[in-house]
Amino acid sequence: MTETEIAKPEETSAGRTSTPPSWGWLRWVWRNLTSMRTAVILLALLALAAIPGSLFPQRNVASDPAAVMQYTQDHPRLAPWLDRLGMFDVYASPWFAAVYVLLLVSMTGCVLPRSRRLWQSVRSAPPAAPRNLARMEDHQSWETADEPAQVLATATAHLRRKRFRVVTEGNEVRAERGYLREVGNLAFHLSLLALLVGIAAGKLIGFEGRVAIAEGGTFANDRSQYDAFTPSAWTDIDDLEPLSFRLEEFDVSYQTSGPNLGQPSEFAARVAYRSGSGEERSTTVKPNHPLNVNETKFFLTGNGYAPLVTVRDGRGEVVFTGPVLFLPLDGNYASDGVIKAPDAQPTQLAFEGLFLPTADVGPQGPYSRFPDALDPQLFLTAYTGDLGLGDGVPQSVFTLDKDQLTQVKVDGQPFSQALSVGETMRLPGGQGTLTFDGVSRFANFQVAYDPGKEITLVAAIVMLMGLTASLGIRRRRIWVRVTPADGGGSRIEVAGYSLTRREPPPAEIADLVTAIRGPVIDASTSKDSPA
Repeated sequence: MTETEIAKPEETSAGRTSTPPSWGWLRWVWRNLTSMRTAVILLALLALAAIPGSLFPQRNVASDPAAVMQYTQDHPRLAPWLDRLGMFDVYASPWFAAVYVLLLVSMTGCVLPRSRRLWQSVRSAPPAAPRNLARMEDHQSWETADEPAQVLATATAHLRRKRFRVVTEGNEVRAERGYLREVGNLAFHLSLLALLVGIAAGKLIGFEGRVAIAEGGTFANDRSQYDAFTPSAWTDIDDLEPLSFRLEEFDVSYQTSGPNLGQPSEFAARVAYRSGSGEERSTTVKPNHPLNVNETKFFLTGNGYAPLVTVRDGRGEVVFTGPVLFLPLDGNYASDGVIKAPDAQPTQLAFEGLFLPTADVGPQGPYSRFPDALDPQLFLTAYTGDLGLGDGVPQSVFTLDKDQLTQVKVDGQPFSQALSVGETMRLPGGQGTLTFDGVSRFANFQVAYDPGKEITLVAAIVMLMGLTASLGIRRRRIWVRVTPADGGGSRIEVAGYSLTRREPPPAEIADLVTAIRGPVIDASTSKDSPA
């Protein structure tokens, strides 16, 4: 007797049986995750998750880099909680990334199988006619004296002239048109997936940064050269594009009359740049016309003034000379800034003040009445002591750490002075001098490397074209069935069917009937009747 081994559940030490692990729950999770309904829900959830990015200021935004700091000062109790929730870094937060990754997985699992079916539909031949054509749209039937083969040939030729995909088999002609609708559907789904991949590539590999450069200043594409640098998760910081450039000149012109008085009419930065070991080239960077070096783009986002100053210490030695960037405070470019001279002897020197391109004095004090440098003046107050640069703590070039500084005073009052170009501020006690040599400008650049931007743009265009095609093109079928008539000739049936909610062109079947209709045999007249 042969024993048949039957697989049995294994018994545990407690006498209970254990079944082999089942993967059914994983299949259930995958089916639900890759369903179109889940993809739509995740897409809506991603849109909702992006709303805080519009409501709250975001870090590392070139147009307003101090927005988060200002919001924190205005809302000291609310801001820390928002920061813990990632509301100031919405698009880099873990919860936003989680929704995005789930959407990408869902769309991939949903779109690829659907695309395969759409491609098969595009290549498919028109199906056979249903048994009962009378139930189809625009059904017509009649009899003619023409032979079936002649009718079939006429119908085939007409439908091919109308650019139908035609198959003639047996006693019927089946035709279909509007396959481009499925091509549009296919392009829409694949481009939607490419759009998500392009955005993800830019966020994972790219980076953003900001740098302000005065006229005559240079920049090398190294992280240490940036004023602010935000890498992505996979950014190779040690392999940034080898390039450098120099800001030759910054040109700006303003409206001098009319309702837009003082508004900039044009501004541009003329730069000389070099990529790797290549030759130096010159170009002009304008708003919406960035410098593009192998997908690393420099956008001109702002500008300001950089007064030229020379600082001498108590020994009469020059301890600082050159431009100093002052940050604009208003539309007329009243700007504030600091000047630091850590090498001054016998004590370090610092100056804090206000630059006015067209200075005037009003009831509230000095102000700038026009953004162009028509009457530039520099209002400064001086400090001596330790700047704190040796503590190892990084400092902003736009702020002054006054913890170990003493403000210079005369007769108990803070020592300050307004300087025009060419004038010198002399500190009491021979502690040093500052000369206002002239006015320069600086340009603020936003630097971005986004390898997925072109993919995203092309995908968005293709997606729009595909959606237009899928909505505008009507896919429909036409069948022509020809059978021998009882009294000779042929019996013809013509019917159509629309695969979309839109009706097919009304004249399409009428034109086909006109093309193949022959002499009609009156069924009520017997063939034996006299002529």
